Amino acid sequence: MKFADISTKADDFVESATMNPAFEESAMFENMVEMMLKKEYDVYVFDTAPTANARRLLGMSKVYSLWVDKMLKSRQEARTLREMLSFTKKKEADPLLEYLLGFRDRMGQAQRLLTDTEKTAFFFVTLPEALPIAVITRFIGWFLEFGIPIGGVIVNMVLDRQALGADVPEFVLNRMQMQDDHMKTIREKFDDRVRAVVPLFDEEVRGTTMLGRAAASLFA
Repeated sequence: MKFADISTKADDFVESATMNPAFEESAMFENMVEMMLKKEYDVYVFDTAPTANARRLLGMSKVYSLWVDKMLKSRQEARTLREMLSFTKKKEADPLLEYLLGFRDRMGQAQRLLTDTEKTAFFFVTLPEALPIAVITRFIGWFLEFGIPIGGVIVNMVLDRQALGADVPEFVLNRMQMQDDHMKTIREKFDDRVRAVVPLFDEEVRGTTMLGRAAASLFA
């Protein structure tokens, strides 16, 4: 609206935009792209929940590319028509067109980074339970469609038989048997993709001490 020289309060338009189902993912993706392209750090780690939001988030580069192409076409047609109707032959600067061209370039760079097997990998964390296994099975298929490299699968909160000792309640034994069955499924489904098995700790993973224990299991 600013580039189009429309003088009006944008509050209503902003409020309407925030009601868009993809608004949050769009804002997050733009922040991700801005951070990545600054190249201030050697490694960037984005932690996202395994929901449909993550799929939409990482698919934004493709969605944005299609949207920007349509916007560019409309803007160029409008600009051509304006020049034809103008009394002068002087070409005026078009900040909106420049912004769209720059935006398309950033999206292209982001898409190349996200699909570069030398620079990007997406890791899935699952529990040895039926539903989480089903979720990441579906998501691995989705992310392969986007061309995003899969780094592997990490299995979390696995009961440690040695740590439990000999005197184990029946309830815990049943849970261990259930996890054993699901671990077989995980090995069958993901096989060479399994990168680490992290045990269920007796404390919440918070603070440097617990992070150290978790890291030791991850990189053992």
